[in-house]
Amino acid sequence: MSFDFPTSSTRSSRLTIGVRDSGVGGLTVARCIQEALPHARLLYFADTAHVPYGGRAPEEIKHFALHIAQFLIEHGAQIVVFACNTSSAIALQTARETLSVPIVGTIIPGAIAAVAATKNHRIGVLATQATVENGDYGRHIRALKPEVRVLEVACPDFVLLVESEQTESAEAHKAARRYLQQLLENNVDTIVLGCTHYPLLLPTLREVAAEMNATHLHWIDPAEAIAADVRRIVAEKHLNVEYSNGNAFSHDAALSQGAASAHNDDIFFASGEQDGVRRWVHRLLGIAHPQMKSAPVFDLEPQMSTDECRRTFDKTSSTRMQRSDPKP
Repeated sequence: MSFDFPTSSTRSSRLTIGVRDSGVGGLTVARCIQEALPHARLLYFADTAHVPYGGRAPEEIKHFALHIAQFLIEHGAQIVVFACNTSSAIALQTARETLSVPIVGTIIPGAIAAVAATKNHRIGVLATQATVENGDYGRHIRALKPEVRVLEVACPDFVLLVESEQTESAEAHKAARRYLQQLLENNVDTIVLGCTHYPLLLPTLREVAAEMNATHLHWIDPAEAIAADVRRIVAEKHLNVEYSNGNAFSHDAALSQGAASAHNDDIFFASGEQDGVRRWVHRLLGIAHPQMKSAPVFDLEPQMSTDECRRTFDKTSSTRMQRSDPKP
């Protein structure tokens, strides 16, 4: 199998935003980014060869995160969004220290929104096992408001239910009841959807909560806040400039002139299965025939330490850059 490295066909003069996730959940964030910056070009990477991330070791998650982000940068991404709470919890800081473009995470926007919403100072978080074990949501929420009680519940079944398009199935309802029970027993009034896959289960979660007489809940989907962060960074870094026939113009100016949004050059990379990604892109982003491309599988060598992972990343990213930018 051959993979796509940067060429004139994968780079663009338009603002280009990279979004990465273990699978299709990050499309909920991509949708909000598309609404906030409709003229931006999207590069999306679904690591379907490794989904789900929730039960994987931190070193492995960090390895995936760094290599996929670098891959997107090499294809022209000017900003990369970790649309994956697990990767944000484990790899965000290292990525910001290592990579050459702004990196946006998911957890702080979700924590801020939850603290603003709660009335009784009891917040629940539905997340993957790795995110719960990392404890980032609890730390950030308590840093914002120390008196808040945070209960985090791991939901190992949710990601695969979304990936297999069973969001309204009997299995989804059973899983939702099981996970919500723990939160409702602790009288939470606000629930953070601490994985970007979970908003796709929100209709089922609302239905099950109503059956459990919990209609008072505030549901926090961080996607809109993440998109607002992206738009702010784009403005601060002056990334919202396109070039046409040698002339620069801003996205906001183009939007005010009613320019047509062109998403036929958005690219959706998948390291494994593509059909589910294609269907979710159609459903969530409205792109009938998305441009799908096979992507590398960034496996981690067994027993590799964090330092070894970082050294391997530095070496392989340098090699890929040499391949993508050959000397004349």
